Amino acid sequence: MGKSIRTPETDEFCDAILSLESREECYRFFQDVCTVNELVSLSQRFAVAKMLTQKKTYLEIAQKTGASTATISRVNRALVYGSDGYSMVLDRIGGQNQEQRI
Repeated sequence: MGKSIRTPETDEFCDAILSLESREECYRFFQDVCTVNELVSLSQRFAVAKMLTQKKTYLEIAQKTGASTATISRVNRALVYGSDGYSMVLDRIGGQNQEQRI
């Protein structure tokens, strides 16, 4: 069994993220917390998850995002066997985007 991600430190980190009130605050916080490459990697994985849920092929995703097939496969495993975190967030922002268009 793997190491649990739930620790007092990760609880506090999640609370810090939940305290952010705008996109600008997110940029400021993550710019301090992450390296540019880490933030690009996280963003890339999220884009891959979105494209996988849109039934894009690995080739289309790799060409559009620059992600390796290993990264695409890892994200796909998370979508299929993970904790539904990607799906939960994609559903929420998908609904927000639709509401904004109305």
